[in-house]
Amino acid sequence: MLLGVVSDTHGNVHLTRRAIRMLESLQVEAVLHCGDIGTAEIIHMFEPWQTHFVFGNTDHDQPTLRRAIQQAKLTCHERYGELELAERKIALLHSDDARKFAEVCQSGQFDLVCYGHTHLAKQERVGKTLILNPGAIHRASPHSIAVVDLFEMQATIVPLD
Repeated sequence: MLLGVVSDTHGNVHLTRRAIRMLESLQVEAVLHCGDIGTAEIIHMFEPWQTHFVFGNTDHDQPTLRRAIQQAKLTCHERYGELELAERKIALLHSDDARKFAEVCQSGQFDLVCYGHTHLAKQERVGKTLILNPGAIHRASPHSIAVVDLFEMQATIVPLD
């Protein structure tokens, strides 16, 4: 199963369209959004997939975003999410709460931890856990997303520039 991972769209519709086209071309089956969504318009762009969202530190209008996620029949995990896809345990958070982020990464409970906030693409392993930041769609150089092969547990950072 191919999983798309995005973060830090900050309401940037133009760059998010580029990310959507890339996710379509890569034929991902589900998407995780690691926070700092920005606007309800961004949420609706992810309707073609089973998409899971968490809120970031700049998602100030959470009631509006929550409603948009519900209307789109997607999943809102608030500030922190745990889910299972393709028999892999996944945690999803923005990482602006450093204590929570460290706790999740060091717990050994997850196959994959996805996060945003830093606007820097990064992947590393802590024990069996793949820790992945896809980079950012807004205010990054380069703008990027990530794709994870959940069967192989391999991540690829995909530049959008």
